[in-house]
Amino acid sequence: MAATVLTAALCGIEAFPVEVEADISPGLSAFLVVGLPDTAVQEARERVKSAMKHADLPFPRTKITINLAPADSRKAGTGFDLPIAISVLTAHGDLPPAPPLKRLLAGELALDGKLRPVPGILCFAMLAAKLGVEELIVPEQNGREAALVPGLRIHTAEHLKQVADHICGRATLPLAPERSVEIGDAVACMYDMSAIRGQEQAKRALEIAAAGAHNILLQGPPGSGKTLLARSLPAILPRPTIEETLEITRIHSVTGLLPPGGHIAWRPFRSPHHSASGIALVGGGSVPKPGEISLAHRGVLFLDEFPEFSRSVLEYLRQPLEDGMVTVARAQGTVTFPARFLLVAAMNPCPCGYATDPDRACICSQLQIERYRKRISGPLLDRIDLAIEVPKVPTEKLTELAAGEPSHEIQARVQAARDRQTVRYAGLPAKTNAELTSDQVRRQIQPDVNAKSLLSQAVDRFHLSARAYFRVLKVSRTIADLEAAEEVSASHVAEALQYRQVV
Repeated sequence: MAATVLTAALCGIEAFPVEVEADISPGLSAFLVVGLPDTAVQEARERVKSAMKHADLPFPRTKITINLAPADSRKAGTGFDLPIAISVLTAHGDLPPAPPLKRLLAGELALDGKLRPVPGILCFAMLAAKLGVEELIVPEQNGREAALVPGLRIHTAEHLKQVADHICGRATLPLAPERSVEIGDAVACMYDMSAIRGQEQAKRALEIAAAGAHNILLQGPPGSGKTLLARSLPAILPRPTIEETLEITRIHSVTGLLPPGGHIAWRPFRSPHHSASGIALVGGGSVPKPGEISLAHRGVLFLDEFPEFSRSVLEYLRQPLEDGMVTVARAQGTVTFPARFLLVAAMNPCPCGYATDPDRACICSQLQIERYRKRISGPLLDRIDLAIEVPKVPTEKLTELAAGEPSHEIQARVQAARDRQTVRYAGLPAKTNAELTSDQVRRQIQPDVNAKSLLSQAVDRFHLSARAYFRVLKVSRTIADLEAAEEVSASHVAEALQYRQVV
């Protein structure tokens, strides 16, 4: 007798349906799994055998063939354990067969039959809702994550025996209560802008960057506060929308990085070490997984010691910074991951770090300084909207007891500016000023006569590229939004041009 059980597999951050077909036939004892399974799926044979034994469920001592359809798509992970066990029991006649869209199952089995959580359950739940599946059965630890999808009946189980009893009708698995997406503050941020003494211009640039999601470069000597400024940025970012929260949660679910609460209610902050490889940064692998730039989606990607990253690794950022996504091409197929992040880069002015320090002499030659700065290519710098010098803070500023402006006050202005952008770009794919295409900039941003004149002079004097021209316009629009101005004026353009420093 053959039996079919519905489950799902991941391709990037998208789930696709997989039918687990089990056939039991006479012959010597054998357990075969076909359909392009990876090593983890192949090893499910031993986990399923042991789990069924400890659950007091009969295991056939004949030839068992498991086919994972579609057979031409690679299957990876341990989430196939539970559907394989249920398909074997159904094929053996111990469980009643079910209609194709009756239920979808996923879960890893321990050797004693307990169910362990698996990554990507939110993607599976979205697929089940799209297909019209009646019920979804997942491990108990995955219940809160799956419950984010409305209109889906979700059962949670702790043991294989419980799932078998539920399918037979001897017992009923508990239902995971539906829950709404909660939106929180930047929980991961432990820094507040009020702790930063001095650096008023840098804090102003960070406010503009947060309001329009603009990329920013901080340059200054060691100890000037570049890292502290960058780590304080999440505290002034606007709260994510429900749609953005689900996007962020899906990516972290696929990589197995979800917190115990079942979803991420704040904007992520990622800070990879400068020794990170290209695959670690943009994603990939034999089974493509999201990299740091995707984990920073709708949040902040902080690259400290910017020139210390491999130049080839930094060049990987050029396309994602422009498109807001990254496409990973492998022999097995092509996967696209979202990567709409706010880049914050920090660097020293020279190898020794003291070229701009008024109190310490630089020991680097001009050739060393040029080589150091050339580690960052011109096209990559052209994609950075704001470049700011972070000078050394005077001692009298450091010893001041008076706190600076707190983060929540800055965040209120940033949130108001983002709200204006949301209203202005309703119906467009862009959510922020930084996401506008050149054509959308022409249609949506109309500077006044004086602003246009100043822009024309700046293009001729500073030899701005077409990309730089449109980026200056977008930063000008953000500055105007912070002031609640309807039109971009010459003062907004003048401030935006201040941040077009050449490294």
